[in-house]
Amino acid sequence: MIDLSRISQAHLETEPYRWAFIDRLFSTRDAAALTETFPNDRFKRMSHYGGDKDSEYESRALVGMREQFISGPEGLSRHWKTLADNFLSADYRVAMSSLTGLDLSAAPLEVNVFHYPPGGLLGAHVDLRDKIVTHVLYFNRSWNNDDGGCLTILRSSDPSDVVTTIAPVVGSSVVLVRSDNSWHAVTPVATNCRLSRLSLTATFYHRDAVSTMWTPGDTTALHHYPKSRAERWRRYFTTKVVDRFKR
Repeated sequence: MIDLSRISQAHLETEPYRWAFIDRLFSTRDAAALTETFPNDRFKRMSHYGGDKDSEYESRALVGMREQFISGPEGLSRHWKTLADNFLSADYRVAMSSLTGLDLSAAPLEVNVFHYPPGGLLGAHVDLRDKIVTHVLYFNRSWNNDDGGCLTILRSSDPSDVVTTIAPVVGSSVVLVRSDNSWHAVTPVATNCRLSRLSLTATFYHRDAVSTMWTPGDTTALHHYPKSRAERWRRYFTTKVVDRFKR
């Protein structure tokens, strides 16, 4: 399903660090099917304010770290099962190794999908040292950049120090080679946005890394992510009110 030649033949930028923009990863038919059947089961809310970076989004495991099988396949369309199998393939590792010049053949891999609701964001940050390379893919059929929710490649920790902005449109993707200056962020999704920002990350780790998304012993209850706008708004404002009383 993934056009791996688009990855292996892509151009890796060197400023302000090593990264690449890759588009047209899917055929028109596959892109439409992946967008239409984006997962909405087995999600958990991830929210953090203060400290090193603010964050607000919902996440679902697609392939657990070091796993060779799909997480929760019963809730996925055949298109998403095929996509997950692509990430599990040796050919995907070869393509990513070719692009980055790094040997990823034995690196632990973790794949997660994300909903960013109205108000969702991910503050400026550098990925953890345990990460080697992250491939971010997008699944919105269309997107208005005025609604936020875009990935920004940054020169520094200053969120306004933007090199370029990438909209989360299906078929587009970004590869980030982790370094001490690989700053990036997801701009806040407007609270009146009619859409969730839909994305996926496939991350290669160093050998002894432990997942920070799904920590060992995590007992967080999982839920279905609401597809309708009305349900999303209700959940968004309910969680905001609850959070306010907790502080």
